[in-house]
Amino acid sequence: MMLTFIIDINSTLDRVSIIEIDTIKSLKGAQIMVAREPKGDAASALPTQEFAFAEEMLQRIAFVRAFEARLLSLSEQKPPAVIGSIHLCAGHEAIALGATAGLREDDKLIATYRGHGWAIASGLDPVGLMAEVMHRETGLNGGRGGSAYMMGVNHRFIGENSIVGAGVPIACGVAMEAVATKSDGVVIVSIGDGAMSQGSVHEGMVFAAAKNLPVIILIENNEWSELTPTAEMLKIDRLAIRARGYGMQGVTIDGTDPIAVRDTIAAAAEHARAGNGPTLIEASVPRLWGHYNRDIEHYRPKADKQAAQARDPLTVLGQRLVAAGHLTEDQVADVIEKQSKEADAAAKQALMSPEPDPSTAREHVISLPGAKVEHSLLVSKSAPKGMTYIEAVNAALRSLLEHDDRTVVYGEDVGNSGGIFGASRYLQRDFGVERVFDTPIAESAILGSAVGAAISGLRPVVEIMWADFILVALDQLINQAANVRYLTQGRASAPMVVRMQQGATPGSCAQHSQSIEALFAHIPGLKVALPATPQDAYDLLRSAHADPDPCLVIEARGLYQTKAPVVLDGPVESAGKARVYCDGSAAAIITWGTMVKEALTAADDL
Repeated sequence: MMLTFIIDINSTLDRVSIIEIDTIKSLKGAQIMVAREPKGDAASALPTQEFAFAEEMLQRIAFVRAFEARLLSLSEQKPPAVIGSIHLCAGHEAIALGATAGLREDDKLIATYRGHGWAIASGLDPVGLMAEVMHRETGLNGGRGGSAYMMGVNHRFIGENSIVGAGVPIACGVAMEAVATKSDGVVIVSIGDGAMSQGSVHEGMVFAAAKNLPVIILIENNEWSELTPTAEMLKIDRLAIRARGYGMQGVTIDGTDPIAVRDTIAAAAEHARAGNGPTLIEASVPRLWGHYNRDIEHYRPKADKQAAQARDPLTVLGQRLVAAGHLTEDQVADVIEKQSKEADAAAKQALMSPEPDPSTAREHVISLPGAKVEHSLLVSKSAPKGMTYIEAVNAALRSLLEHDDRTVVYGEDVGNSGGIFGASRYLQRDFGVERVFDTPIAESAILGSAVGAAISGLRPVVEIMWADFILVALDQLINQAANVRYLTQGRASAPMVVRMQQGATPGSCAQHSQSIEALFAHIPGLKVALPATPQDAYDLLRSAHADPDPCLVIEARGLYQTKAPVVLDGPVESAGKARVYCDGSAAAIITWGTMVKEALTAADDL
């Protein structure tokens, strides 16, 4: 395949050519074409073999544009049929449509909150999408996601993400599942140019490069970071230049040209399937409308808006088809009108859907108590074995790896060294680097990848070295993992386990000794376990692993060397149970972790 990268940048030929050749030299058969100011018919040249594809793209771009125009009008009417903010992708449509054309149907997609075009491109029902934006009962997520947070996890569309840049670590986890199952699949995640300032994006790219994951990171660069010009924040001409710093290939393309997008994505996907790792693609596009539906763009220069209109992919593609003699201007107008009517019909059907029943608002926060646990562990007939708390953790991890091929164990220093406290000692030796491995020092990437892996079918058990460190990556737990079941109405979840240790021990500082369980116990969708004994440490880790919801197992560092008999490989209990240690009639003492031993001692004394 001969691939052409179209660079729509008005700068010196030498600068653009040198940069592009350097960053994509690993792509076989690639050539560079620098597109400057359009002049006459030369800019409209369209290869004959691309006529059919270009016409299809014209139709689909026109539909996405009409789909969003209808939503915009519905949000502006009195009373509005679309309530709240909606983020529209006018000018970006060729990116999603061209990208899906360059991928296989089983490849996965993750979009920004400006993701209506991606959802439509993925093949989801437009009526269901329209109803979701209207927060209706028949919407893709029953009205729970709305415009900015739709998920189609059981489809190829993993979903949008309303947290800027958060999708990149999640994409890493989805890609991990593709590697683990040898599906040869690729994951594409779109972000805006403003997201290049987000730490989660940096962490995700470090992780993807380090693990050589089949991820395509696509920057939809419309030169606006919400209401602020991106050039004021990022002092580089091309965002794709940053790819070099991560050891991945990078390229800048004209995102208004669906042919260039398709071919670039196809080459990047081929590169990933060959085991060569991720690619960073910057697609230059215009932002035709405001940042959101209420944005009057008072801050935006008139000349900037005019320049954007001149690059409208719908107009430009129509002109190219006319210039090539494939369609007349009237035929182009007919295509656009037909797609407008299709969008109107979808809106009318969605408007007929009822609003969700308020009484269902509390459903699907977590799995119901007593839900069937997923485990095949055998009931043990062996005698209890004396071991320390940390040895019990190690034994539980070993049991999970032995009995469930979906289990992966990873985190900082977890693999080769076996963890700083020895919790995963010898597991990489016995189960291999594919299932027990080290990660970059990047908590957001660790937790986000666990979310993506869990959604996709793996059972990740990840370690955050010190509980205090999880505070730098709360988004991936609270805004991501905890919401999956609720948003999808129970059709999907993120069954992941996060291990960490906490508590004050001699010499520990204020950033290595916090007890944070109460914080997470207040988050709907998360389950928290605090083992108090070696037996608890063994049992609760297995229960958390079998649970269909995200679970945090918070171990007490001060108890790691306590020793007691442990029954191994007994039946796995459902999460959500407390243990009664003794009965009495004078007082109820409720405690956890390190205080259990102290409370029992006090009860004996009294």
